[in-house]
Amino acid sequence: MTTSTQAPTDDPLPGLVGFTVVLRNAGLAITTDRTAAFLSALDALDVTSRMQTYWAGRLTLCSDPDDLPRYDRAFEDWFTPPQGGRTQITDHRQPPPKLAALTPAQEEGESEEDGRSEPVIRARASGTEVLRNRDFGDLTPAEREHLRRLIALLQPELPSRSSRRLRPSRHGDTDARATLRAILHNQGELRELHHHDHSRRPRKVVLLVDVSGSMEPYADALLRFAHVVVRRSPGAVEAFTLGTRLTRITRELRMRDPERALAAASKAIPDWSGGTRLGEVLRAFVDRWGQRGAARRAVVVVFSDGWERGETDLLAQQMARLRRLAHRLVWVNPHAGKEGYAPVQGGIVAALPYLDDLLAGHSLATLEQLLEVVRHA
Repeated sequence: MTTSTQAPTDDPLPGLVGFTVVLRNAGLAITTDRTAAFLSALDALDVTSRMQTYWAGRLTLCSDPDDLPRYDRAFEDWFTPPQGGRTQITDHRQPPPKLAALTPAQEEGESEEDGRSEPVIRARASGTEVLRNRDFGDLTPAEREHLRRLIALLQPELPSRSSRRLRPSRHGDTDARATLRAILHNQGELRELHHHDHSRRPRKVVLLVDVSGSMEPYADALLRFAHVVVRRSPGAVEAFTLGTRLTRITRELRMRDPERALAAASKAIPDWSGGTRLGEVLRAFVDRWGQRGAARRAVVVVFSDGWERGETDLLAQQMARLRRLAHRLVWVNPHAGKEGYAPVQGGIVAALPYLDDLLAGHSLATLEQLLEVVRHA
């Protein structure tokens, strides 16, 4: 059906991101990296040029020759207004807010002798890279909404590990039994050697998100990030919140819709924006979940600024226990990416000797870096 959109706004980012969503619905393999490359290209080019916008998308969003016809149709539907001046698209799903319509206008510096006028976008380029690197705590409501859409576009690749189970493979060790069976089947003739190798299975990932008062500016974005990771592999990812008590929110974050998932998680968290007792809460996690298998050979990620109201010695003891269980232990501190930061908070000082990585987590760019660390763990 034909769906009309709201009036154009001065900010083109919702429309550019919405265009990538339409392409993904059309069957193109649109990843977060491709979306970021598309937006970065438009930052470097002239976003008011229809031709430059077209080629920026074609070169960054298309990965197969079969994508080109679908890309052309989507671009024409998305950026070309029909009669009446209102931008329309043809799609069976409700689209997100769109970019300002393309309308014929002569670009600045265009030759009048040429006699041609190139359609332009009536909007100015937005600082997409600036938004990706902006601190979550400094965003306006409109920027937060844009960021939520970008987080929803993340496609994390979780780590894997070798299992004991063997499977047929073109490489690896020689499978003597399979080779012998093939010889017997071929009346004693050896035609080829069979091989086998250890199969791969997802490595468990545990996300521990601090929702205390000092982490309130970052909690919404971090829980949305946790939702994306849980949805990617519901059977291999566990999510908990840390405050004055431990709360498991894995079941709530398995919901498909992020708004419903976060609403359910908020209802389940009794200590939102309260105090922080990291040592006691981590002890509860290790006792109830970690030692029973959740943290064994897993990638454990703690999201916290390290402000500890309890005993730091207790926190150090629990981090040592967690270190012995986990395959990799990562601490994500939203303040670690700020200029002049030093790990002097009591909780960070106590945890630092047991960490494999201390990362920043204050922006979308730093969360993408975290995904790379987890992927290669």
